Amino acid sequence: QVQLVESGGGLVQAGGSLRLSCAASGSSFSIDNMGWYRQVPGKQRELVAQITSGGTTRYADSVKGRFTISRDNAKNTVYLQMNTLKPEDTAIYSCKADVYLNGVSGTFRYWGRGTQVTVSS
Repeated sequence: QVQLVESGGGLVQAGGSLRLSCAASGSSFSIDNMGWYRQVPGKQRELVAQITSGGTTRYADSVKGRFTISRDNAKNTVYLQMNTLKPEDTAIYSCKADVYLNGVSGTFRYWGRGTQVTVSS
């Protein structure tokens, strides 16, 4: 089994920065894509940023130029550097990983429990 644990959320003023981390733990697995999603009450969860195992990235239009996703494969960790934060970035941010389990065909999608990011004006 694989577990994802996020950290780094908090309260910040508009224009400030936060860095989120998500660490995967377990045994006998490898990770394909990793990403960050966010959700606010009354709205559907949306993709914020994604990074492949090879380092290819993509971002939601609303965060391009402000957020940067990266990963450390040796540590099974993905990061989201968030700069120039806006009140509309306020949400619960969740980590996602598509995981290969040794000896099993295909991938399994795992989610962290999420971390709250609040941006005040």
